[in-house]
Amino acid sequence: MRSIVVFCGSSEGNDPKILQKASVLGATLANKGIILIYGAAKIGVMGKIAEASLEKGGEVIGVIPDFLKAKEVVHPGLSELIITKNMHERKLKMHELSEGVIALPGGYGTLEEFFEMITWAQLGLHQKPIGILNVGGFYDPLLSMLKKMVDKGFLKKENLDMLLIDRTVEGLLYQMEHYRPPTVPKWINKEQV
Repeated sequence: MRSIVVFCGSSEGNDPKILQKASVLGATLANKGIILIYGAAKIGVMGKIAEASLEKGGEVIGVIPDFLKAKEVVHPGLSELIITKNMHERKLKMHELSEGVIALPGGYGTLEEFFEMITWAQLGLHQKPIGILNVGGFYDPLLSMLKKMVDKGFLKKENLDMLLIDRTVEGLLYQMEHYRPPTVPKWINKEQV
């Protein structure tokens, strides 16, 4: 993999382990020669991962909508900054630039971006590996909810199994490098159109 988009919080939160793991991920991506694509912020978890990657000589591409750039949150030392018209264009650009997706802890925006990518995979629009770096069990409640969706018949187990989950950076990257997308029947066939 040559590039990974990381979705994560623009806030630092209150758990220093999350910031530390973001730094480890940023440095590891740089050491492996993997381009980091992220939301371009100099603040929060986003700022930590970018800073760690840049300090190790990594290439970091930030993608931000114009209205957020105006709030002066853009990291000044990025390898490249791409400005989009809106949030939808931002996600599409991040998707186009990346060969894999990782979610670190974050809030609504992180979940929204992450779920759009996994939904696109479920619909067969891409076959990129999608991982959750489950720092300190942050995503355990969400993973329980996803399992309940399978149990209640709203999500196919094959689609849940597309998610790669690990608590370590190296473990998650290993899974992503060796990912083989499942063969899942399409949602809609020609007879249904």
